[in-house]
Amino acid sequence: MVNLEDSFLEEEKRILTLHFSNTDKPVFSIITPKQVDRGALMSRYSRSDKTMRRIFLDEFIKNPNRGEEFYKKVLLEYGDDSVAELGESQIAIESISNVAAKNIQDHRIGLSYLEKSSRYVSFNKKIKGEYKYLRENKIMNSSYADLYTKACDLAFDTYSKSIEPLKRFISEVEPIENLQFYDSQTNQEINFNNLNDSEDIKAAQRIYNNTIKSKSLDILRGILPASTLTNMGITGNGRAFEYLLTKMYSSSLYEMNNLADQLYQELNSTISSFVNRVKSNYGKSMQNYIKETKNAILELTSLHLNKIIPDHDPDYVNLLYFENNFDAEIRIASAILYEQAQGHSLAKITNYVTSLSKEERHKIINIYTSLRTNRRQRPGRAFEMTDYTFEMFTNFGMFRDLHRHRILTLERQLLSTKHGYDIPKEIIDIGIAKDFKDCMYKCDEVYKNLVKEHPEEAQYVVNFAYRYPYFIKLNLREATHMIELRTSPQGHPDYRRICQEMFTKLKNVHPILSRGIKFVDLNNYKLERLSSEKKIEKKRRNIT
Repeated sequence: MVNLEDSFLEEEKRILTLHFSNTDKPVFSIITPKQVDRGALMSRYSRSDKTMRRIFLDEFIKNPNRGEEFYKKVLLEYGDDSVAELGESQIAIESISNVAAKNIQDHRIGLSYLEKSSRYVSFNKKIKGEYKYLRENKIMNSSYADLYTKACDLAFDTYSKSIEPLKRFISEVEPIENLQFYDSQTNQEINFNNLNDSEDIKAAQRIYNNTIKSKSLDILRGILPASTLTNMGITGNGRAFEYLLTKMYSSSLYEMNNLADQLYQELNSTISSFVNRVKSNYGKSMQNYIKETKNAILELTSLHLNKIIPDHDPDYVNLLYFENNFDAEIRIASAILYEQAQGHSLAKITNYVTSLSKEERHKIINIYTSLRTNRRQRPGRAFEMTDYTFEMFTNFGMFRDLHRHRILTLERQLLSTKHGYDIPKEIIDIGIAKDFKDCMYKCDEVYKNLVKEHPEEAQYVVNFAYRYPYFIKLNLREATHMIELRTSPQGHPDYRRICQEMFTKLKNVHPILSRGIKFVDLNNYKLERLSSEKKIEKKRRNIT
């Protein structure tokens, strides 16, 4: 299809070829190298009757600083924050603690994250004789520095020396000879001992070894302290990065402030026009607002909650708030019909649905999800019409997995050792329960010393196994996604169990609506990753 609105001279085409993917079609990519120009072009485009390539020729190519000038005018003079979403950057942040990583990942909108896996990567390596955990500035300058490093070293020692024995133990409990793998000759899965093709045997051993390793690291990750260093990548737009930097500068943690300086420096070199307000009076005012609000709420919390006796052994999952069953069904059934309605108001449709029999109402709801054949075929937005609030007391390792879900409200407390810890059955079976408990005891002892003077820094010594209080508020559509994804066979047994319990509680209050959660898996598996590793291996062999 040819672009009929604009035509260019040969010299103009030559210039445009360096900045756009084509010069004669109505659909094209912006490939001009300066990120600031890409965003400025997009924004300018919305306020002109010219085509984008014509704007570039008329306004940008003649002025190499046009992008910076445009953003300075729009962002500083007019405050049109939305244009900052038109500039993007990809950033890597390495050797940061899990405390900092979770604080950064609290930001839901405009940023996407990837993080080093605790399932596929072991954390037993040393650099210059030291384990990879954060020697936090305030702690290392305090009288607790020696206690802190001894507790963290003990955790890493216990983790490291347990990896190989645990792998051997799991291999003995679930030997490869008892499992089935793909046979290229029969195109079916058969017992490992019956495989004849050397490539099939190698593939089976690779699948098995990967499964045993991930299972072992899954079990042992609870020993790691929150000071454990990780790597992460962030892709995001300027507006989101600006707010992230504002929050980081507002943090009480030295690590967050230091990271903010480094992140600002890197973003300033790529998308400076989008983040330079962070250092302006505007940015400092926002930072003061966040700090002062936090301090005010801290005073109120101390005043009021000192009167309440804390729960010492709360349930792992509590469903606190939800609509009554009738209202939830009415709202969702009405929203289902609304999309295809020809001019009818939601109020009139709701009145009509309210008058229907229970059977007719349930039929509408059931048809809405009846054609789903896999979990990726998600229910539509009508399922967003009712909400659930769950309070969780799960271990921190498991929280890290659920924390990745963005389309929900999640509020959490500081890490602590106040709610006890989870000990995996395999830790007991292999005979290292004493080592595990000694590690938990030592970290708890250091935490209790640190928290008196450094409540936020004390988080660094808390192990992943310690239970952690937080609540999540989510609609039925996101609950469907979370429950189906996090109960799939390859999932970590901790969050599989929790999401299975979430489903059970949701089903108890909304039995008809819960039928839409069609792909929840309520089974238990001994080698969670086995099926997934088989699929990966099959794809690998097809590629090669």
